[in-house]
Amino acid sequence: MNIILLGPPGAGKGTQAARLVAEHGMVQLSTGDILRAAVKAGTDVGKMADEIMKAGKLFPDELMAEILGEHMDAIPADKGLIFDGYPRTARQAELLDELLESRDRTLDHVIELEVNEDALVDRITGRFTCAKCGTGYHDRYAQPKVEGVCDTCGSTEFKRRPDDNEETVRTRMAEYRAKTAPILPIYEERGLLQRVDGMADIADVTASIEKILS
Repeated sequence: MNIILLGPPGAGKGTQAARLVAEHGMVQLSTGDILRAAVKAGTDVGKMADEIMKAGKLFPDELMAEILGEHMDAIPADKGLIFDGYPRTARQAELLDELLESRDRTLDHVIELEVNEDALVDRITGRFTCAKCGTGYHDRYAQPKVEGVCDTCGSTEFKRRPDDNEETVRTRMAEYRAKTAPILPIYEERGLLQRVDGMADIADVTASIEKILS
């Protein structure tokens, strides 16, 4: 089974994808994670991605498809794929169709996580992670049990993503509304699109997704 999880950054796509990976043995393809890995590695693509992501813009379609295709080729054919936040434009949707068809794969479901913009800004701008183990926290909703100490590994070092600020979040929301929302009718006409309340509790979102996939 191959599915797309759509929704603006911070909607919970990564969290839900991780649950699908654990439950169904699927493989998550997050374009954001792929690009951040390239940034960390300091590759040419990574340097380009760093500048684009810091500005809250979207990555060039053809280049992203090429990178994504390379990752798909490394995944066994019997493993289902989760496209986390991709495609984001009509052109990317066309390119994904081509990527799947050329690899004898089909698209089974497109699930959009719907969000409230103001609530999403609050969710994203308050989040931070342990610098050592990556456990996620939030200024208001998920503080460490002991202030300044990670619950998981005991580290006292934390970090925030530089693009987790209100201006960037609202820029991305505007990008999502302008470029991604128009691709939804494409999948709706094909009978693939389902919508889920992305602001619900994580477990409730998971249950809604599982109902769609069953």
